[in-house]
Amino acid sequence: MEATPQDMPGPARPPLLDSTASLLVKGYGWLPDLRRRARNAPAVPVRILGRRGVALHGKEAVDFFYDERHVRRQDALPGPVLDTLFGRGAVHPLDGGPHRGRKALFLTLLKDPERIAALVEHARRAWDRAEADWQGRERVVLFDEAARVLTRAVHDWAGVPLPDGEEETAARDLVAMVDGFAAVGPRHLRARRARKRQEERLAPLIEELRYAGAPSGQATIAQAVAAHTDANGRQLDPHTAAVELLNVLRPTVAVTWFLVFAAHALHRWPEHRDLLTADEQHTWGFAQEVRRFYPFAPFTGGLAAADTQWGGVPIEKGSLVLLDLYGHDHDPDLWPEPYAFDPARFTRPGAPIGRDDLVPQGGGDPATGHRCPGEDITLALLAALVPRLARLSHDVPDQDLSIPLHRVPTLPRSGYVMERVRLTSPAAAR
Repeated sequence: MEATPQDMPGPARPPLLDSTASLLVKGYGWLPDLRRRARNAPAVPVRILGRRGVALHGKEAVDFFYDERHVRRQDALPGPVLDTLFGRGAVHPLDGGPHRGRKALFLTLLKDPERIAALVEHARRAWDRAEADWQGRERVVLFDEAARVLTRAVHDWAGVPLPDGEEETAARDLVAMVDGFAAVGPRHLRARRARKRQEERLAPLIEELRYAGAPSGQATIAQAVAAHTDANGRQLDPHTAAVELLNVLRPTVAVTWFLVFAAHALHRWPEHRDLLTADEQHTWGFAQEVRRFYPFAPFTGGLAAADTQWGGVPIEKGSLVLLDLYGHDHDPDLWPEPYAFDPARFTRPGAPIGRDDLVPQGGGDPATGHRCPGEDITLALLAALVPRLARLSHDVPDQDLSIPLHRVPTLPRSGYVMERVRLTSPAAAR
């Protein structure tokens, strides 16, 4: 929806000062702070790395942002993000027909209920094996252990060989790609090296799968990616296919962040533990509230496809357009008492949650736009593993569980340390 003249509060002046330093200092709080200083305007001019743009906020802004007539992705993602998080040649910076054709591959693989159920079963088995190991150790860092659990599960599910000796390296690399995409210095360099190492590991696998020919039964994730053809009828080159296979593996392991946030929530509000072991509806609401309450992606961005305007702010063709995700998920107009952790807000009768009310993994229609197609997988994994986490008997030693909002992506500083883990009964876990 484009703003009309009567909607406009008056002309907005472009920012005089570059906000890059402020973004690095404030992180998730940067755009919400800009909006507060602009009296909660739906559009705020910004300047980052010398480039002018506008930051948008609100449900109508979500529709505007994910409309390719207004915002395009081609050339929008900075090179450092492509070299760490998404990979060169990935689906994310594509637009129009090429994007929809490539996106169809991910929708087929990541939104199929049978495939999702199979991944959940792999994750349950990997968690139960890991949990049995934790009881013999003095202390366990949940972030590290959950990353290994999800790495093993997604490799087994996707049909990607992962010898036991490589599990640690793969988990560390997949985490590094997420941890370093918005950083400078050592974190960013680790992310670049991790991506290069994993792309080089997977490209030969793509070639091996193609040489082996079509599978006799249902294709694995890896086989489907290897066989995929774009609109031109040609298969992806081995490097690009490896990039897209990583764009299945990496986001699944990124659910680690949500699992640690879930542990943080259970530590702060332990009254949810019993409900999570007995009430599937509460478990679903808890998973959604973890995604809403805790900081995941601060914002997403693109480039203006044409000269236009929003909320009284002119938007020049080719300028930056940012959509405030963290601020949206903590907007009191959408979420009463937004800084209260309340899973029941998702399960109360008569209060349905609209598609673009909750946008931690982007907004819009995943079938036609750039919303993450893996949201169903995120929710399914949380619904399966959070009850196991709630049943896990352990001590929480003194540690730094603060969540620094200047760090993107953030998580509790300690990674959530557990001591004296006592084994639960896998048979009792849902």
